Amino acid sequence: MITSVITGDIIKSRDAENSEWISSLKDALKTLSTDDSYWEIYRGDSFQIEIKDIHKSFEAALYIKANIKMIKGLDVRMAIGIGDKSFKGKKVTESNGEAFRFSGETIESLKKEKLNLKIKTKNETINNELNLYFKLALLSIDNWTTNSAEIVKLSLEHPNKFQKDLAKLIGTNQDAISKRIKRASLDEILELNEMYKQKIETLLP
Repeated sequence: MITSVITGDIIKSRDAENSEWISSLKDALKTLSTDDSYWEIYRGDSFQIEIKDIHKSFEAALYIKANIKMIKGLDVRMAIGIGDKSFKGKKVTESNGEAFRFSGETIESLKKEKLNLKIKTKNETINNELNLYFKLALLSIDNWTTNSAEIVKLSLEHPNKFQKDLAKLIGTNQDAISKRIKRASLDEILELNEMYKQKIETLLP
């Protein structure tokens, strides 16, 4: 069984009110998986979540990022691992397999590389290609303002709503929504997500 695992940690978590970012992270993880055996927050500011549909792993990472970036001064680094799952534990951190190993190994290297998102699969060509795209996308994603993060979060939660509908949800106008979407490079990032899905599809048996 092929699955995907996101391992992450909150950057500058000690600079923020604990309850603020923990509740935002929990809300994001609960939205991504209603079964809490598939996610866990541990070691203070680290977390792990299994995304069973591997095609949705990059989108899930974006959603977590948006939730955390809505809190001023905070950020998150994440490692996506895609591969086999050989054992399911009672908690996600007790499960095992390639996906868990790839994700765990990669998160350890991110701090040294000064990167906030990376993927590892057993296909080196896909790894190299997607990680280059990630580096380019992070030039925008890492610089999301709280407003940019909010519009990304809303857009991912309501993919079929128009800009005017999103404007109503947060009490602003369509022009403001349009500007925020542009500043967040959301259209380009969603294009990357579609390409990501196509690349990841080739990993399936």
